[in-house]
Amino acid sequence: MVSSLAYIGIGSNVGDKLGYCKKALVLLCAHDVALTAVSSLYETEPVDYLHQDWFYNAVAAVTTTLSPISLLNRCQEIELSLGKYITISKGPRTIDLDILFYQDRVIRSPDLIIPHPSALIRPFVLIPMAEIAPDFIPPENQHTIKELYEGSLAWSVVRRKQGPEWAIHG
Repeated sequence: MVSSLAYIGIGSNVGDKLGYCKKALVLLCAHDVALTAVSSLYETEPVDYLHQDWFYNAVAAVTTTLSPISLLNRCQEIELSLGKYITISKGPRTIDLDILFYQDRVIRSPDLIIPHPSALIRPFVLIPMAEIAPDFIPPENQHTIKELYEGSLAWSVVRRKQGPEWAIHG
């Protein structure tokens, strides 16, 4: 089977945020998903719904033989297994796994939108993406991630918490 490159956004702002991010990465990388790179871990202020704790965010680059919808199903299963329960839209969550990009695919279905609709406007996505894939050109775009990041106005606070070693298991 052909492997595809995907970028997954990881976020948590409830309980053991670092632990949830690590567990999600371990569960994501099964026999049909392989980690190729992971960004540093960033601490970011919430957007949209502001009355909640700050998030830990990172981006993982993976290769997978899963289809985009199967990868989405895997991400949602992991979220449920780690106790994700949303009571407020854009509110607190133990873990959030978002498919940001899947190769150069553009998908607009009721269940899945790729590229992720907010990927190119959120500093907590652009900063870790620029760290691990600065030359990636998103579909329907002429600029690299690095160029998009450098041209953006970082209107929310994003602080580097740990380098990519956060993802080392143990």
